[in-house]
Amino acid sequence: MSESSNRTGSGATVTIMGVPFSKMTMDETIRHLGEIADRPAPPSGLYHVVTANPEIVTAANKDPKLMRILHEAGLITPDGIGIVLASRWKKDPVPERVTGYDMLLRLLDAGNRKRWSFYFLGTDEATSRKAVETIAARYPNVRIAGRHNGYFRPEEEPGIVESIAAAAPDFLIVAMGAPAAEFWIWRNKEKLGAKIVMGVGGSLDIIGGKAKRAPELWQRLNIEWLYRLLSQPSRWRRQLVLPVFAMRAFLRRNER
Repeated sequence: MSESSNRTGSGATVTIMGVPFSKMTMDETIRHLGEIADRPAPPSGLYHVVTANPEIVTAANKDPKLMRILHEAGLITPDGIGIVLASRWKKDPVPERVTGYDMLLRLLDAGNRKRWSFYFLGTDEATSRKAVETIAARYPNVRIAGRHNGYFRPEEEPGIVESIAAAAPDFLIVAMGAPAAEFWIWRNKEKLGAKIVMGVGGSLDIIGGKAKRAPELWQRLNIEWLYRLLSQPSRWRRQLVLPVFAMRAFLRRNER
């Protein structure tokens, strides 16, 4: 293991631009989270999983509070080919992408066997309802602890947090976009009552039929970012972060 790796409770990590990424494979990650879900709720509180891409890493390098949130998380997975490439430049590679959408589907599949409970927070009301209906149909043994859309007023937040805490789900799935989801989770983490909380970006939009994921070939070629840009040209400003991230990650490849 190179000097850029360290050990945490969830295994080896590689630090990219100050952010410690898990080096577990998808299978290892699902096993790790399954072990946490199968245990009683830990007295130390919920386990925060961040699925981080170059945009989040770049934002964290500009925002000390976001960087603090990432360092307090239980696990950060490499969601984005840019993270995979940056780890290779450090000669300490992560084995593969561990994306929020794929991880969610794998957890739902395992939850269907183990009867885990899930609470879903995020997206608009119609898509939230459709996504949860789709999940219930595909995974009939998953326990739906509750759901709420992501468009709520500040004064409604305490009631939503209370409903999540009362449901005490094994998994709280937050689809409010990044880094908004991370800030929301961090702000409420002492009160949520879930075992594991995970931000999943637009995953509920895909499950609910509001958006489409890139075809499998595009995924295998690691150009999902290009598919999203072609599908949503308005994303071009966000995509400008990718070459900036690549340059900075390459220049900082020797940092520990």
